[in-house]
This record gives sequence, C-alpha cells and structure tokens, in this order.
Amino acid sequence: MSFLTYLINGISLGSVYAIIALGYTMVYGIAKMLNFAHGDVIMVGGYAALTMMLSYGAHPLIAVLAAIVVCTLLGITIEAVAYRPLREAASPLAVLITAIGVSYLLQNVVLLIFGSSPKSFQSVVSVPDLKLAGGALNISGETIVTILSCIIIMTVLTLFINKTKAGQAMLAVSEDKGAAQLMGINVNGTIALTFAIGSGLAAIAGVLLCSAYPSLSPYTGSMPGIKAFVAAVFGGIGSIPGAMIGGALLGVIEILGKAYISSQLADAIVFAVLIIVLLVKPTGLLGKKIQEKV
Repeated sequence: MSFLTYLINGISLGSVYAIIALGYTMVYGIAKMLNFAHGDVIMVGGYAALTMMLSYGAHPLIAVLAAIVVCTLLGITIEAVAYRPLREAASPLAVLITAIGVSYLLQNVVLLIFGSSPKSFQSVVSVPDLKLAGGALNISGETIVTILSCIIIMTVLTLFINKTKAGQAMLAVSEDKGAAQLMGINVNGTIALTFAIGSGLAAIAGVLLCSAYPSLSPYTGSMPGIKAFVAAVFGGIGSIPGAMIGGALLGVIEILGKAYISSQLADAIVFAVLIIVLLVKPTGLLGKKIQEKV
C-alpha cells in the first residue's frame, strides 16, 4: 500500500506542476517567450488568498477567486509593462533577463509587505479524506481536489483553444504573428489574454500547493516554478497534454525518489531524468520538431 500511496501523492504533486506548466507552455507556444516570473505569480496568488482569509474572514472559495483576479491582473500588467516593449528586441536574451528581473521584483515587494518569515497557510479544501482498503490507503481531500482540478482545467483549456474564436486566434498567433495581424487578429490582445489565463492558473496552483504543503514565504514559488518549467519541457513545451503528462511524471519521479532513494537527491534525480529524456527526444515527449525557414 505504501507504493500506491507514494504514487497517488506523486500524481497530486505532479498535477500542481502541470497546472503551473500550462502557463509556461501557453506563453511560449503563443508568444515564443519564457516567463520566468511565472513561479512568483504562484506565490502572489498564495498571499492574496491568505490575506483574504485572515484579514477579511473570506470564505475559502471567495479567497481563491480573489487570488485568481489578482494574479490575472498581475499577469496582464507584467506583459504590458515588461514584455511587450521587448517583443521585437533583436536578442531574446533581453526578454529572459527582464523576466528574471520581474521575478526578483515580485519577491522583494512581497518581502517588504509580509516579511521573510514563513506564514502558516489555511487549507481551502474542505473535502473529507477518502479511506480505502479498510483504512490502509488514505487519500487526502487536498489530493483528490488537486488531481480533479488538473483534469478539469486541462479539458476546459483544450476545448477553449480548439472550439472558441479567442482560442483559434491564439493558434493563429502562435503560427505567424504577422499573418494573424493581417487577418484582423489583435495580436497584443491575444498575447495579453494568454498571460491572463496562465497567471489565473498560477493562482489556482499556488492555492492548491499551499493547501497541500501549508507554508508560504516570498520564495515559495521559486522551486515549483522551475520544476513546472522542467515539466513543460519534459512533456514538450507548447503542448497542453504534454504539460499535464510531464507534470504528472515529474511529480511521481520526485516522490518515489524521496521515498526509495534519498530525499536530498530527489531534485537531482528529477533533473537527471529530464536530461536523459531530452538526449533521447530533444523536443520532449509530445513536442513537435519545428523547421525554421531561412
């Protein structure tokens, strides 16, 4: 039963990584840029929900909705202020360096407001634990909600992109920004919408992560953000199903590595597996090879 418990916990953690990875994969797939401040948006979402619950006594559902609104607005602002002016920059390093700068800015602003000491996070999940096999297997409510949330989010997001006009505009912009603009698509608005959706998902991921691991600090989003980026690359960056598969596999590898090998080497094992996968399949598990025209 212990293996099954570790497996379920790994899928739960991987589901959080997958939700975060969706933000990375959408932004890269459509805007062709890496938003390394995405991990810190997770942290902002956690603080927004915690503030609503502690300072205003808000219901957990209201706190989650408030966190989504705050992170969505934050994502739109970051795109408009930090990334949009650099979109046509000669070197992609300009956007990358700016993203790192935005990351440190968010960390330090939260550090000034809330301090450096970790805060105890109140879980937003009220679903009772599920006991199976006569109580030998216990699945927490946070685990159930996290896995279900990941499946629902990925399904809705896939339908949104494939079935709606805004989703089709995203696909067009991802193929060719210039051609999409000539066809009357608002490229700036489409990219802003992509950042808004990705940041809103980051808020959900932040709340779920802090509910499962009830501690919150200005650096909470750093490592999960990096691991979610690894999950996006693992599954094939630009692929929504790839982000989910990559996140789930990453979570399972991490938890099993901690349980059976070493908790100190778990992160090293995760990155080692990524290197092996990329050596065998450089585009990731579901990524497609893109040929550039010269």
